[in-house]
Order: sequence, then structure tokens, then C-alpha cells
Amino acid sequence: MALHFLVESASDTAVGDVVTLTGSEAKHAAVVRRLRVGEAVTVGDGAGVWLTGVAEEVTPARVDVRVSERAVAPAPTPRIVLVQALAKGDRDELAVQAACELGVDEVVPWQASRSVSRWEGAKAVKGRERWASIVREAAKQAHRAWVPEVAAPVTTKQLAARAAQQRVLLLDPTASTRISQLESDGRDVVLVVGPEGGISDEEIARLVEAGAERVLLGDTVLRTSTAGPAAIAVLSVALGRW
Repeated sequence: MALHFLVESASDTAVGDVVTLTGSEAKHAAVVRRLRVGEAVTVGDGAGVWLTGVAEEVTPARVDVRVSERAVAPAPTPRIVLVQALAKGDRDELAVQAACELGVDEVVPWQASRSVSRWEGAKAVKGRERWASIVREAAKQAHRAWVPEVAAPVTTKQLAARAAQQRVLLLDPTASTRISQLESDGRDVVLVVGPEGGISDEEIARLVEAGAERVLLGDTVLRTSTAGPAAIAVLSVALGRW
């Protein structure tokens, strides 16, 4: 499979044009991935444009790719949104990475009541940037035409407002409805995953009152780093995306 790279914009690029990679992307292509002149590559803008071409010049500062094919991939539908509670260590980052590889369309950091990690002030900005970097690299690795958005952190109150307008699913090991039994109603799905200690009873009550649905993933309790990705795989089948 050809190596895949990202550029900021490719909306005006046509067959026969040259796309240039610079900065960290060029260095990664030349030094880390050891791209060579004449090698086939794909290039995307993360917003549906998909270019196929051949490397004509390769240096750590600049990589030129001559475009031979151009396509535009439609955005996936229904969309799957992961609301991932902040977790200690790198467990939330592992969840975000795997979720992106499996096809999530948006990632939303959630400051749950039981979250050990706290994002406040400058840390919230840095944390969001870190997640965005993880998503970008995971999307490249998975050869995705669309790079998921990383939203600003939300509170439980903001999640409740979302539950009043969208289909929100709460992963809850005490729920009776299995996520594998759900049928698509055409709406986007917002999947909420709690931190290590789970979603508190107060948070569940508030979100359910706002319209969220409690769903069971399976008979075992998964870590916060694996619950979201596992549920996304199940949802992708249920929604007809796989």
C-alpha cells in the first residue's frame, strides 16, 4: 500500500499538478518513512480530497508529488462522535488513537466528575492540541480521507444539552439494552465513555433525563481506553458503515 500524507488544502488541485509537502510532513516522509523518487504515494487534505501520484523530488525540506488521479470521498454518515472522559496516564489518548483508526468522526473531551485528570486554563488548550495531533497521525496511518475534529472540552451540562438534540448513548455496564441490538434511526450517534471510575449515578440521571440512552457493550467491563473503540466497531456494523 502506498504511503499516505496530509496537506493543508487540496481543493483546487487537479490531475497533472504538483503537490508539495513541507515542514514536518516533508521531513517525516523523507527521513522517517524513507520515501524515494518514483515511489507511489497518496495525499489528502483531511476533508475528503484524495490524490494519487508519484514522488518527483524528495528532501527533508521538500517533497514534490505529481498527481495522476484525483477523487473526493463523501463524508461518512451517520456520523459517530466519541465523547471521551479525561483519564489518568495515557488511557484517554489510547482511546482517541484507536477510535480514529476505527472511523470516529469527531472526538469530544469530557471533564467527568470522576476524571482524575483535570484540564483547566492553558492545560485545556495544550490537551486539545495533543489530542488533535494524535488524531491526525492516526488518520494518516489508517489512510482516512476525512480527519476527525477534536472539539473543545465539555461539561456534563453541555453534554445534557447535546442529548436533547442528538442520539446520545451512554456506555453503562448496568444497562439492559445491548449496543449490538440497536437499530439506526438515521441520526448521528454520540457515544459517551466514562473515566476509570465510570460515569457517576448523578451524571447518568442527568443525561438520561435529557434524552440519552443507556447501553451495554458486553458482559465484561472494559477499560476506558478500550471501551470506546470496541463500541465504535460494533456501531460501524449496526449503522451500515462497515
